[in-house]
Amino acid sequence: MKLKRSSGILMPVSSLPGGYGIGSLGAPARRFVDFLARAGQSVWQMLPVGPTGYGDSPYQSCSAFAGNPYFIDLDLLARDGLLKRKDYAFTSWGEDAGRVDYGLLYERRMPVLRKAYENFLKARPLAGYDTPYPDDWYRFQFLSADWLPDYCLYMAIKEENGMAGWQEWPRPLRQREPAALAKFRADHAREIEFWAFVQYEFDRQWRALHEYAAAKGITIMGDIPIYVAPDSADLWAGRELFETDAEGRPRRVAGCPPDYFAADGQLWGNPLYDWAYHKNTGYAWWIRRVRHALSIYDVLRIDHFRGFDTYWAIPAGEKTARNGRWEQGPGMDLFRALRLALGDLPIVAEDLGEMFPSVRKLLAESGFPGMKVLQFAFTGEDSVDLPHNYPRNCVAYPGTHDNNTLAGWFAQELGSAGRKQAKEYFALTEQEGMLRGLLRGVLASRAALAVIPLADWLEAPAACRMNTPGCPQGNWQWRAGEKELSAALARDIRTLTARYFRTPCKA
Repeated sequence: MKLKRSSGILMPVSSLPGGYGIGSLGAPARRFVDFLARAGQSVWQMLPVGPTGYGDSPYQSCSAFAGNPYFIDLDLLARDGLLKRKDYAFTSWGEDAGRVDYGLLYERRMPVLRKAYENFLKARPLAGYDTPYPDDWYRFQFLSADWLPDYCLYMAIKEENGMAGWQEWPRPLRQREPAALAKFRADHAREIEFWAFVQYEFDRQWRALHEYAAAKGITIMGDIPIYVAPDSADLWAGRELFETDAEGRPRRVAGCPPDYFAADGQLWGNPLYDWAYHKNTGYAWWIRRVRHALSIYDVLRIDHFRGFDTYWAIPAGEKTARNGRWEQGPGMDLFRALRLALGDLPIVAEDLGEMFPSVRKLLAESGFPGMKVLQFAFTGEDSVDLPHNYPRNCVAYPGTHDNNTLAGWFAQELGSAGRKQAKEYFALTEQEGMLRGLLRGVLASRAALAVIPLADWLEAPAACRMNTPGCPQGNWQWRAGEKELSAALARDIRTLTARYFRTPCKA
C-alpha cells in the first residue's frame, strides 16, 4: 500500500455528538463525514466497531466479526418503520451528554432493539417478496455464514445465563456438546434470530455510511485488535485456535512487559494463538478475519503489530504482566499467506512499544506503514518520534487513543525540560498557541499520512482522554459536544492542512 500525502482525524464512533447516549451510524456519523470533507480531510480513523467488552473496551470484544449494537441508529430504524419515536425518546440517555453511560445504554438500548425486532417479524411476509424476509437478509446470512451462527448462539446462551462468561455456563453448553446445542437452538430459535437481526441492521447501516463517506471522498481507516477477548464467541467456538486446556481455559494470556505506560506491564488476559495450528491450516481463520475487516474498511490498522514478531506470554493466573516471557510469532509467513489469498493489503501497523531489531525487520519486509507519535519525542535526545526523523511511509500522530490529550500531556506530563525542547524545536509562540504549533509540526512532517484526534483539534483537557492503559475504570467514555464541530473549526483545520499540501487535489 502506497499512502498519498494526506491527513485525517481520529474519532471513535462512540464519541460522535448526537444520537441517543452514544454516537451512531446515522445522522451523527454523516454529519461528521460532512465535517471531514469541509475540513479538507481524507481519512476518518476509527477505533474497533465491534461490541465492547470488559471495561467497555472496544479492544476486548466478544466477537472479532460482529458490529456494536449500540451504534445502530434508532432514527433510521424508525424511518424503516421498525420503531416509533415514543419507543426510544427517553427524557435522558445519561446525566452527562459528554460521557457515554454504558450501564444505562445496556438497560435502555437492548429493549429498544428487541422492539424493533418484534416489528420486523410483524412485517412479514413482505409484499413483493417470495420469502418471509427481504432479499438482503438472506444475502447477509450467506456472506456471514462462517461466523454469524456461532456468534448468535453464543449471545443467546449468554443472555439465558445472565450474561455470564461462557466458562461459567452449564458444562454441556460450555463444552459445545452437540445434543445440548441442538436442544438450545430448538428451544431458543427466536432469541438466536434476534441477534442475527441486530447484526443485519448494523451491516445495513454501516454499508450505507461507508458508501456516503466514499461519495464525499473520505477513506475509512478501521482498527482490529490483534487478540480476541477471553469471553468471546471466537474462543468458545474455536478453542483449537488458541493455547487452551481441556476445559477451554487459556493456558497463557497476552499482555506487554513494563513500559512507558505501566510499571507492572499490562495484563490484558486475552488468550494467545496456537500459531502452529494456524500455520497448519494455512492461516485460514486470519484470512477470514482480514477479508471481513477489509470488506467494511478501506484501510486497516492492526493493533499491537509487534506481536506478530515476538509476543509477551504470561502464565494464566498471574496478577501482573511482569512474569511473562517473549515467544516467537508467525512473522512474514502470516502476511505472505494473507497476500496470496487477498492481494494487496492496505494495512497500517501499530508498531509501538518495545521494538526489537526483529520487529523493525518484519515491518520493513511487510512494507506496511508504521506509526510515529509526537508525545514520545521530547526525551532530550534525537528521538525517532521527532518529525525530522519520520520516514515517508508512516502515519504521524500527536497522540493515540492510549495517550493523554495533547493539552493534558503538554500541561501535566511533558515536564519543563520537554516543554523547553518542544518550544525550541517547533518555534512555538503564545500568539499562535502552543497546541496549534505542535499540530503544525505533525502536519508539516514528511509522513505521508497525518492523523490528529478530534480532541486535540478541540484542545480538550485531560478529562477528555479516551483511555488510560492499565486503568480498568472510566475509559472509552468521552463524547464531543453538539456545537464543537463548527464551521470555524473546519476552516481552521482546512487552512493548516492545505498549508502543508495535505488537502485532496480537488480542494
